[in-house]
Amino acid sequence: MSTYAYLGPSGTFTEAALIGITTEDDHLVPYANVTAALDSVRSGSAEFALVPIENSVEGVVARTLDELATGQALEIVAETTIPVSFALMVLPENATGKITRIATHPHAESQCRQFIAREYPGAEVITTPSTAAAAEGLKEGNWDGAIAAKIAADKYGLSVIAENIGDNDAAVTRFVLARMPGQVPAPTGNDRTSLVAYIDIDHAGALLEILTEFAKNNVNLTFIQSRPTGRELGHYHFIIDVEGHQSDAAVALAIEGLRSICEDIRVLGSYPRATNR
Repeated sequence: MSTYAYLGPSGTFTEAALIGITTEDDHLVPYANVTAALDSVRSGSAEFALVPIENSVEGVVARTLDELATGQALEIVAETTIPVSFALMVLPENATGKITRIATHPHAESQCRQFIAREYPGAEVITTPSTAAAAEGLKEGNWDGAIAAKIAADKYGLSVIAENIGDNDAAVTRFVLARMPGQVPAPTGNDRTSLVAYIDIDHAGALLEILTEFAKNNVNLTFIQSRPTGRELGHYHFIIDVEGHQSDAAVALAIEGLRSICEDIRVLGSYPRATNR
C-alpha cells in the first residue's frame, strides 16, 4: 500500500488518471494545487504525487514545469495519459432550468468554447482552480452549471445534461508520477527522459547549442519548453523530453554535452513512455 497525492479536489481528471494506475489498497489524497501535491512528497506525507504536465490542445501546465524545475528535486518515475472528455452538469432539481452562470477550469473553458457559445451564449463563465472545484461549488449552490469530468457528477450527486462537449474529440492530457529521488527505473526499450537545462544567461544561439547536443548524438526530442527562472530578465531554463533512457549511450552523451555548455542540468527522470488510452 502506498500514499499518492494528486491535484484535487476529488473528481478531477487527475484522480481519474490515478485510479487507473493504483490499486484499491493504495491511499489517494487530494491537494488543492500542484505545488501542494508535490510538496507532500517532499515533506514525506506522500510517497508519490500525480500531476498534469501537458494537454494536447492547451499545451503545457506551467506550474508543474516550474515546480519540477526550481523546487526541491523530485524524480519522475512514470507517466500516464487519459482522453479528456467534458460534461455539463447541474443540480438534479435544475435539470431543465435556466443556466446563467457556468463554472469550470480555464483549460476546460477554452476546450469547450464552441459549445458554450452555441448553447449558452449569454452565460457568465466563472473560473475555478479545477474542474472538480467547479462541480463542488455547484453542489453548494454557487452557480447554475459546471463543466467537469463525468466522474465529478458521480462524486457530487449532480445530473449530466450534456456529454462530450469538448471542441476536440482527440484531446489527451499527460500526467507524471513523481517521488523523492531514488533508484532510477530500469530501461524498457520504450522510455522517455525528462531534464532541465539551465543556461547562464540568454545569448544568441543558446537554444541552437542545446539542440545540437541532441542532434549530433541522434537523440529525438519529443518536448521542449523555455521558462523564466525568476532571477531577472534574460535568465531562462529549458524543460526537455527526449526518447530513450539516461543510461542509453546516446542520451548519456547528449546530457554530458549539455553539462559543458549549460550553467546546470537537472535530470528529472527516465521512465516508461505511456500509451494513449
